[in-house]
Amino acid sequence: MISRIKNLLRNSLKPEQRDRLLAYQGLHFRWIQHCVFRLLFGKNLRALASVYSTDKWNVHWYAQYYQRHFQPLRRRRLKLLEIGIGGWDNPLRGGGSLRMWRTFFFRSRIYGIDIEDKSPHNERRIRTFRGSQVDEAFLEKVLGEIGEPDIIIDDGSHMNEHVIRSFEFLFPRLREPGIYVIEDTQTAYWPAFGGSSSNLNDRSTSMGYFKKFIDGINYTEFDSPGYTPSYYDQHITSIHFYHNVIFIYKGKNDKSQRV
Repeated sequence: MISRIKNLLRNSLKPEQRDRLLAYQGLHFRWIQHCVFRLLFGKNLRALASVYSTDKWNVHWYAQYYQRHFQPLRRRRLKLLEIGIGGWDNPLRGGGSLRMWRTFFFRSRIYGIDIEDKSPHNERRIRTFRGSQVDEAFLEKVLGEIGEPDIIIDDGSHMNEHVIRSFEFLFPRLREPGIYVIEDTQTAYWPAFGGSSSNLNDRSTSMGYFKKFIDGINYTEFDSPGYTPSYYDQHITSIHFYHNVIFIYKGKNDKSQRV
């Protein structure tokens, strides 16, 4: 049914008409939409990504992984912070994923960061902030207002330097236990975004950077008496790599299973 409606819109309207319709749909009757979509699709992130017109399904196929990792958390009262709201410099566009999270996490508060003004998307349980994901003073101010997030999703610039700098600042400020997600890691291989496919272990790329934490998950088993575990060794409990997306779990990582 969802795909049939979307195909009907795509085939019957000009591109600019479709964009205006989707913007209008996103900005009006939001509470009615939320109630209807929660009733019909509230447990299904693939369906919610479709009806809210996000690229997390039908484009990038991330919703299946979000479903796997977020389903156990759906009924909890959480704070979710997403970097990147979408819609470029048009304040009326974007915001679909914020509403998707609002509907799925029906007891949670959803926050968004974008370098453009996205304040038209503010509503009940959704709040946006304007600023850069690598501006530490801005990020500190946001966290001072919202408190420690339980989930952080980086769907921002996808520049490798920005991804790494944001992680290094925000991960220590993520609530424990918590989940940190990085989307669109394909840019780790694209030179225009600071990536490289000639050296797959380049630590300046997002994939090269996050791969270095794999051994640290097992640091308590190292046969190296002089090894000093890093903050990340002690607080990353698991890393899940999927096609173009990474899930990093934060918690106490201090157990040894030596026999």
